[in-house]
Amino acid sequence: MARIKITPPKKFDFSTEISLRISDINYGGHLGHDSILSLAHEARVRFFKSHGFTELNVFGPAMILSDVAINYKSEGFYGDCIVVDIAVCDYLKYGCDLVYRLTEKKTGRVVALLKTGIVFIYYEKREVAPVPKEFKKLFRERKYSIEIQSKTSD
Repeated sequence: MARIKITPPKKFDFSTEISLRISDINYGGHLGHDSILSLAHEARVRFFKSHGFTELNVFGPAMILSDVAINYKSEGFYGDCIVVDIAVCDYLKYGCDLVYRLTEKKTGRVVALLKTGIVFIYYEKREVAPVPKEFKKLFRERKYSIEIQSKTSD
């Protein structure tokens, strides 16, 4: 069974609050895994909007997700106010990672850590694009770590 461990950066570039809706809660009575990714998407849209761009136009190119990793830490429940922090990390030629920390506001309990790899793209050409220089100027690269451990049993 694979085990993912994300160690977030010490500082984040953005923070927003999102209250958990009943549609975020699964049959187990807690925050569903699919909703964690949806919360990250909402926070990312707010993050981009706060800087005057959208996922379809980040200083020219658009951005798409290339991968996702989620590290579940604790449960979230209906009505909880979740603070979503985002950090820009690990630039590559055509993209970078966004690291998210979801924390329950009242207690400070971490609910999940996740990262999404993003790639910049020109949709009209169907080609990848280099990370926009203006984007790099706005967000200093932060470091984080991710470990994937795999144990097999017979």
